[in-house]
Amino acid sequence: MFTLELIWYSVICLSVVAYVILDGFDLGVGMVHLFTSKDEERRIMLNAIGPVWDGNEVWIIIVSGGLLAGFPGAYATICSAFYVPIMIFLAGIIFRAVSIEFRSKLESVRWRHFWDAMFSISSYVISFILGILLGNLVMGIPIDVNGVFHGTFWSFFTPYTILMGITGIALFMMHGCIYLVMKTEGEFHDKVSVWSISAMVFFIITYVTLTLGTLTFMPHMQDLMREMPYLYVIGLVAMLLIANIPRCLRKKKGGWAFVSSAGAIFFLLVLFGLGVFPNIVRSTIDPVMNNITLYNSASSKYTLRIILIVAAIGVPLVFAYGWWIYRIFRGKVKLDKWSY
Repeated sequence: MFTLELIWYSVICLSVVAYVILDGFDLGVGMVHLFTSKDEERRIMLNAIGPVWDGNEVWIIIVSGGLLAGFPGAYATICSAFYVPIMIFLAGIIFRAVSIEFRSKLESVRWRHFWDAMFSISSYVISFILGILLGNLVMGIPIDVNGVFHGTFWSFFTPYTILMGITGIALFMMHGCIYLVMKTEGEFHDKVSVWSISAMVFFIITYVTLTLGTLTFMPHMQDLMREMPYLYVIGLVAMLLIANIPRCLRKKKGGWAFVSSAGAIFFLLVLFGLGVFPNIVRSTIDPVMNNITLYNSASSKYTLRIILIVAAIGVPLVFAYGWWIYRIFRGKVKLDKWSY
């Protein structure tokens, strides 16, 4: 049954998917930025994401705003419990933005190398912290019946959550390399094609390890799928899309490789959403009584109706703006005097 809570939860989940797919390749480009020492190739990478990176970040604002308006109880617990990781994440966002904008302000080699390093480091930090956050939402955190966190900063770092963080790095790196394949040409195109295959192998290794760990130590992630076995098809579709990436790269179809990568991310996040549903924050103290769900943390029906009307107007506008920007800046990257 499609309740207001479920509809608004779906809107937030779709916004998460949009952020991960769109800002994911920005982060991936940042992580491989130092793989080349040539200034021209680094500029090509920056200009591949230059017109779109700031617009892609809008989706994380929609996610946080939607969570605050639709599920204030969950928002309060997440912001208080994950306060330090969220601050690290935001610092990474800030440093990445400053790095992109400041790099080309001076011709100094030292200046550019410094901001190149900041750009790459901040991309790794953002990706790792996102994985840590998702890993803790899967595993659960020590919260009581009032949503009060009873852990420490270091309790967020377990073998499982660290593996999730590394998997996030691998996923974004693969996604970013494939985006570069689509946006580059010539010798550099051949170089990033090799990076793409290496990044995909890295991702497959981490993802298979993470999946085995989830099936072994996080059995609750399969509860819904045990009731509806046909949902396992979603995982199969994700695997097929990943397998299609090297095929597309061999046939020089970078656009379809990127579509396959984005599709794989979509279905992997759907699996995550189904695994944690209906929980937003899972309690390790008492999973029965203390879990924060989309039902016990939702705003009033009236509030949900109002914000759904706002979302029905605002979210399509964001999609339309994004489509317009990507359409204008489609094609291969060409450097000119106005480039980063």
